[in-house]
Amino acid sequence: MSELEESRTSLQRMQAFNPEDLAREDDLGRQLNFRDAVGPAQKLIDLYLQLSLETLTELPVKQLTDIKNIADADFNRFNDVLKFEIAGDNATGRRDTLLEQISSSYQGTFNTLHPMISYGMTRAVDFQRMENEARATIQSIEDQASEVTKALEESRKQATSILEEIRKVAAEQGVSQQASYFKEEAEKHEGLADTWRKRTIYVAIGLGAYAVLALFLHKIPFMTPTDVYQSIQLVTGKILVFAVIGYMVILSARNFLSHEHNTIINKHRQNALMTYKALVDAAQDEEVSDIVLLHAAQCIFSPQETGYAKQEGARGGPMPVLELLRRSGLKADGQ
Repeated sequence: MSELEESRTSLQRMQAFNPEDLAREDDLGRQLNFRDAVGPAQKLIDLYLQLSLETLTELPVKQLTDIKNIADADFNRFNDVLKFEIAGDNATGRRDTLLEQISSSYQGTFNTLHPMISYGMTRAVDFQRMENEARATIQSIEDQASEVTKALEESRKQATSILEEIRKVAAEQGVSQQASYFKEEAEKHEGLADTWRKRTIYVAIGLGAYAVLALFLHKIPFMTPTDVYQSIQLVTGKILVFAVIGYMVILSARNFLSHEHNTIINKHRQNALMTYKALVDAAQDEEVSDIVLLHAAQCIFSPQETGYAKQEGARGGPMPVLELLRRSGLKADGQ
């Protein structure tokens, strides 16, 4: 048998040995059993297990011989324990000697096997393969990172687009919400205008009825004047009553016209807000958008006539254009 086969056989025998077989508690009893040898034997076997059988094919003859000799020596100690008999002189001394040999054999075995174990572990580690795998892993990570970056960029673009759409919708909703205020005002003034229209008609009818009645007051017996003083009093009373009723007609008509005017103004402002967004989107020009914005703001925030006191017409009509020209001039100077 070659040195390689002999070393392989000896190594396999040590690696396959069960250290629990050394205890022999049933055979030798509590006093003389080898339970204390199980731990050191297991430690020794674990050392042999670190040496791969494939490594033996690459070792020189001297190292193979060393492995065979040390493995046989350790197995021989185990075999002595397995063959130990109580019969004979000084059984306790012989037992203690075997325990000491097994416990102390680890150092010698380690010194012999350590170089071969290190060599086998070095051979087992394929550094080139590890480098290739590491490079492949790094490349895979870079590819995945690139894909994730692209996905994030796409998500960012989509999020930006969605945000713009939300802003547009919010702006349109905001404009619609502001327009609803003017719609409510227009409806309120429209209702009041209808009320004052009816009141004006009723008071005007009353004034006409009084005018007709006043023509025949002097024919009523107890109101017929008997002298000039009573005639003056009758005429004066007619005039005062007629003036009061006439003033009520004028006041009612003015209230009607005022609320009708406010209805039209608020409807105009509502329409301006509802069409503002469409005009700005159609313009696609910052300066034109500014003009539309300034006109819309003037339409919304400029004071309106109350109907009770006459005001000058639309003040500051050209101001938005002048303001835009001033801003354009400042922008040109800055450039």
